[in-house]
Amino acid sequence: MVMVKKIFILLLIATLSFVKAQENVADLISVPGPIELNGTEFFLSWSKQPSKTLYRQQFLPRDEQIENFTQLLDFSFFNKEIEIELAVRQKVESIQNRGEKDKFAKVNVSESPDGKEYIVDFFISEAPAKGDPYIEYNVYRFKQFETGSQKSFLILSYAKRIYSDLKSSVKSLGKERDQLMTNIIEYKIPEIKVAALPLAK
Repeated sequence: MVMVKKIFILLLIATLSFVKAQENVADLISVPGPIELNGTEFFLSWSKQPSKTLYRQQFLPRDEQIENFTQLLDFSFFNKEIEIELAVRQKVESIQNRGEKDKFAKVNVSESPDGKEYIVDFFISEAPAKGDPYIEYNVYRFKQFETGSQKSFLILSYAKRIYSDLKSSVKSLGKERDQLMTNIIEYKIPEIKVAALPLAK
């Protein structure tokens, strides 16, 4: 349980752990892309195996960079059993805590009828000293898998940013919320197969 908590502190306290894209990106989970979502194609831009059981891949629209992206998809796959309620609770609490300093931080939780999936969607904002302020809308889809005796866990997350006046941006994203969340809920997750690659340092 301690190890699980440490993993989620690293993975979930922040919104998404964005890093610079790398060249010749390795496909670690048999999801090479491109991925089409709501008319946009997302291409594999970064991947990493942070631990023995965690594999991550991020996808961006063509010609976008992580430093100023407008949309991003992230697959965080745990090749082990994870307590879904714990993962959801920690994510919700992280956004609630952020709300103490970010007045735009709002979070909602939805559960699938069979209880095997949860959706956490939320707004956050940033007003950096350098660069344009932005509103970001995120949808996190938490899903458990069970293949025979093997259990695994996926967090599929989507982020969309608007760089502009924060008040007008949050209104604009608010109008898109239902459609963006539906896109992630209805997205057919491909079969994930972990690649036999050495642990990244």
